[in-house]
Amino acid sequence: MGVEHEEPVPVHPDLEPIAFLLGRWEGAGVGGYPTIESFNFGQEIEFGHNGKPFLTYVSRTWLLDQDGNRVKPLATESGYWRAQPDRQLEVLLAHPTGVVEIYVGEVVFHKIDLQTDVVARTTTAKEYTAGRRLYGLVKGNLMWAYDMAAMGRPLTSHMSAELKKVG
Repeated sequence: MGVEHEEPVPVHPDLEPIAFLLGRWEGAGVGGYPTIESFNFGQEIEFGHNGKPFLTYVSRTWLLDQDGNRVKPLATESGYWRAQPDRQLEVLLAHPTGVVEIYVGEVVFHKIDLQTDVVARTTTAKEYTAGRRLYGLVKGNLMWAYDMAAMGRPLTSHMSAELKKVG
């Protein structure tokens, strides 16, 4: 008996507005916040699907030294991106730091604008109250920026990166 090859599962039609995200992305970015020193980081994001009307999402980041070498792991997050009618989007993210977020927003061509609707924290999580994320496909690369409200501060620029599709 030979190994059976499964046919790829077709992408759910509801995902058409965000199907450009599918695949694995890698790159680098910069981060900072009024309460910390600025830093350079590497990132890997993977968007997948199983034929249902959502994308799976995993992001990993690590600190980079001045030569671009990995120094140590930084943030990781995982969740689901749920396309809704009229190019609306719901994103559910969980972080091992004790934070879960629900973002809502919309897709306009290859630009995604998301804002937190709900932030929940465990008693041991750092104070974090809101986030805004922008994603866009620019010349084939995935660019993103993240503003956060934390440690008593309003929404403030925190991280941004440029990622290339690698798979």
